[in-house]
Amino acid sequence: MKNIIVLVLLSCVVVGCNKGDSAEKAGSKTTDKGYSSRSTAFVSQSAAKMSPATFAPTTTASVVTSTPKIKYNAGEDPEYAKKCGWPVNCPEPLPGSILPKKRIVAYYGNPLSKRMGALGEYPKDEMIRRLKSEVARWEKVDPSMPVQPALHLIAVVAQGEPGKAGKYRMVMPDKIIEDVYSWAKQAGAIMFIDIQTGHDDIRTILPRFEWILKNPDVHLGIDPEFNLIASRKKPGTKIGTYDAADINYASGFLRDLVKKYNIPPKVFTVHRFTRNGVTNSRRIILRPEVQMVMHMDGWGAPWLKRDSYKDYIVSEPVQYTGFKLFYHNDTKKGDPLMTPQDLLKLNPKPVYIQYQ
Repeated sequence: MKNIIVLVLLSCVVVGCNKGDSAEKAGSKTTDKGYSSRSTAFVSQSAAKMSPATFAPTTTASVVTSTPKIKYNAGEDPEYAKKCGWPVNCPEPLPGSILPKKRIVAYYGNPLSKRMGALGEYPKDEMIRRLKSEVARWEKVDPSMPVQPALHLIAVVAQGEPGKAGKYRMVMPDKIIEDVYSWAKQAGAIMFIDIQTGHDDIRTILPRFEWILKNPDVHLGIDPEFNLIASRKKPGTKIGTYDAADINYASGFLRDLVKKYNIPPKVFTVHRFTRNGVTNSRRIILRPEVQMVMHMDGWGAPWLKRDSYKDYIVSEPVQYTGFKLFYHNDTKKGDPLMTPQDLLKLNPKPVYIQYQ
């Protein structure tokens, strides 16, 4: 394992929302250590300005003033969210569904790497303690919504070299997956299997995980950034993409598992931080057996993350939303890590929070 290069970079849709005059630029470059860094810039959205007081013509000395408009940061305006199609008109959650009655708070990563996220950065017991601390913080800030802890394991890791299979990805041994699953049970958490396909096809690799996904407390995440079949580029040198057809295949697979094993609905997260990261989002199919979370990925300053949330999550409604926080990358330029209070100002409010 020591010589493995691990690359890290770190559903019925009703209507989309026009972006107006906002603009975007997205890119990726590889560092000298083979790790990929993201650079995504947006034109910041101007906040609504306070209306000046107006004086109504009258025969008396009375003064009529207009009500000041509330100033919202990007991603917070409820009217913008409503215009884009939120809340989405979806089937009622089936019995046993986690969302939207609970909020999921997850630690993401891989136990073989301290650089891939909080799940692997700390020893197991300390990691679980830290996760429980985050859960308690969310419960305190929003006591109206119970919190479900989760461990989000990168079970297929994109690679900078083709490997024996020539697919630029490495599938974690079953033992690693079983270990993390046992940690999740110890923590009272659910688990996510996260897949970075590289040059492999989600249709080929997803069925390999039926053995673990058949459990009622194991769910799925996929990462468009590392799906590079079309471009044939090495992971970390170009940002990949998933089309609605790929996402519909995966949700159909999960639906079939729910029916086959008579288990509660699956939560299905899709990472996204660029416009082309998900194409044809209006064609994503929502199924009662699968709870779709479009998850805002990408790191940077709070203003950049809010812009990203507005441009790529709010503007293209699917079903539920998520938000990722990077303990290190979000703060490496001196910016503060966004707090639960910050995220609860967003519209729609994310129901899946991931810490990396």
